[in-house]
Formats: sequence, structure tokens, C-alpha cells
Amino acid sequence: MGGTNMDWSFVVIIIQLIFLEGILSIDNAAVLGAMVLPLPDKEPIPWPKALQKFSPALDKLLGPQRMAALKVGLIGAYAGRGIMLVLASFIIANPWLKLIGAAYLIKLALDDLSAHGYAGGGNEETKPVQVRSFWMTVLSVELMDLAFSLDNVVAAVSLSDKLWVVMLGVGIGIVMMRFAAGFFSVIVKKEPILKTAAYILVLNIGVELLLEDLAHIEIGDWTRFGISAATILLSLAYAHIPLLRKIRPVLIWLSQGFSIINNLISWVLAPISSLFNLFFGLFKRKPVLSE
Repeated sequence: MGGTNMDWSFVVIIIQLIFLEGILSIDNAAVLGAMVLPLPDKEPIPWPKALQKFSPALDKLLGPQRMAALKVGLIGAYAGRGIMLVLASFIIANPWLKLIGAAYLIKLALDDLSAHGYAGGGNEETKPVQVRSFWMTVLSVELMDLAFSLDNVVAAVSLSDKLWVVMLGVGIGIVMMRFAAGFFSVIVKKEPILKTAAYILVLNIGVELLLEDLAHIEIGDWTRFGISAATILLSLAYAHIPLLRKIRPVLIWLSQGFSIINNLISWVLAPISSLFNLFFGLFKRKPVLSE
């Protein structure tokens, strides 16, 4: 009888973990869908020279660039959550790791929200798009997965001290996130304002992490979910209600402020960025001349 109760308690915890992962991953899925959107949906992956002989099999497995980035993002999410779960006690004992994750998310958001002083509205199709290469997009997706994993894992381990239970619940939640990201990338084509909304969500999460760790302000899961849902709904309202576009000058002013902050951060991080660019430049495939 006690064993049955224990089994049911595991089921309840797993359901809670799936639900928790779903709530916390709404931002993750939205941003993942937005990040892969600029990639071509029919072109093959530009494999580095060392992997080109495996490209037929890998292309068949992963598909074209956009789909492949989503699949690689899913693998990265599993790997990231797994690593973070194993190191959960270390993460909880070293809150500076969450600060690094928060800083990365804020920088990621500023890169998009400060683009050319643009603040949304009007004809979203004319918004300048920062096109990254496939491998730089994959790197950005993996770093984002790690940053989001920090917060999700801390919340997950609070529900159970059994690692396999937490991994199972979180794993199922990640699969749900993958399908949500694919759905979101399709919706963004119809509602381009949601791409801007996705990066506002990233900014929200980054700021929330800073508030929790620096100001010790606890933000509940439902509050976070409400902020995310409100951000998406308000963005859609802004895109479809002409009256709300009267605040566009204010949004442009904010965007220009984001641009100033982002340029300052980029200047500080320029040496590190140069090293990254040098490293990933080695993986760029040289054009092959057709005979």
C-alpha cells in the first residue's frame, strides 16, 4: 500500500514538473521560434569541411536549416537541463551563475530591441532583420537554452530530491517546448509583431532574474506567466488597434535608449566577441564551385 502511495506521489510530482516546465518555457519556446525564423526553411545546413562527407545522412536526419536549428535547440535544451540538474546544488549555492544568465538574456534582448532605433508598429515587414549564419544562430540558441535552464532547474529541484523524477518531468516538458517553438515560428509569419514580443519576454526574464538575486524580490511562477501572457496580448493589441500606435514615439525613444546601452555593452565585450568570431569563422564552409 505504501509503495502504491509512493508511486502515485511520483506521478503527481512528474505532472507538476511538466506543468511547471510548460509555464516557465513559454518564453523559451517563443524566443526559440523567433530566433530560427530568419534562417532559410529549404536550404541545407552549411556543414564545416570535416563533416561534409556526412552531410547527406545528417541533412536527412536534421532537415533544412530552420528545422535543424529547432532540433539542435531541442538537443541543447536536453543537454543544458541535464547538466544543470546534475549541478543543481552548485547552482543554488552560487547565485552569480544566474546573474551571468540574466546578463546574457538582457544582451540578447537589447540586440533585437535596439536594432536601428526600431520599436515595432507600422509595417512590421519593413523591420530590419539581423541575419545570423546558421552556426551563429545555433550558438545563440544553445546559450539561450543554458540561460533559461538556470532558472527552470532551480524551480524543478524544489519539487523533488529524486534526480530521475525531475529529469523525466523536465524532459517531457522540453518536448512540449519544441512543438510550441515550431508553432510559434509559424504564427510569427502571420503576426510579425510577436518576434519583437519574444525579445521583450527575454528582457522580462533577464530583469526578473536580476531582481530575484540582487534585490531578493521573489517573483512567483504564476506572476511570471501572467507577465509573459500580458506581453504577448499587449503586443498583438498594439499591432491591431490603431489608437495604441499613438505611443509609438515613446517606444522609439525607448528603443534608442536600448541602442545606447547595447552599444556600450558591445564595446565592453568587443575583445570576447572577436575571439568568438575568430573561432566560429573556422567552421564557415567555403563556397564550392560547380563544375
